[in-house]
Amino acid sequence: MVTTRASSEQRVVLRNISWQTFETMLAEMGNDRASRMAYDRGTLEIMAPLLPHEYWNRLIERLIFVLGEELNLEIFPTGSTTLKRKDLRRPAEPDSSYYIRNEARVRNKIAIDLSNDPPPDLVVEVDLTSSSLDRFQIYASLGVPELWRYDEGVLHIYQLQQGEYVECRNSPTFAQLPLIEIPRFLEESQRIGVMEMTRNFRHWVREQI
Repeated sequence: MVTTRASSEQRVVLRNISWQTFETMLAEMGNDRASRMAYDRGTLEIMAPLLPHEYWNRLIERLIFVLGEELNLEIFPTGSTTLKRKDLRRPAEPDSSYYIRNEARVRNKIAIDLSNDPPPDLVVEVDLTSSSLDRFQIYASLGVPELWRYDEGVLHIYQLQQGEYVECRNSPTFAQLPLIEIPRFLEESQRIGVMEMTRNFRHWVREQI
């Protein structure tokens, strides 16, 4: 067992964990928990987010919904829902996830089954680089088309191309807006507050479109 601690999260890594053990832990821990898990063929990582981690995650979610409103896009948020396919044995629970292009296909579902349902169109991770598992490879194997990583004040946007994530300047989902500007607004929230920052971001989006 390896335990690590970053400024915004705590992680425990367990080795030689069988798939059956992982599924038993997942069932017994239930959905009403703050921790998030990722599993890659025998290695289990359990992450407990601390306040800074959740602060940035929730703010990014707020801005994603502003984008949806201003661009007239339906968004179905699936949060940290466990994304897994039994045949791959490489599940993960993201910081947040969203159906946008495929929103209509999952709109009324109470559970996501990736053996039949498409993966979320967008996954967001905060401080992904501190993970002991290669979550890029996990999400790529699941077919998640777009991944955002917010790390140390920088937003990295990746698009899945031929099974690998390629960093790109603009989000393929949100009308080619220069979303690398998002960190500027996130940092601004600490100076002027969340609501005022949100209004400023909405005004900026309207100027862009």
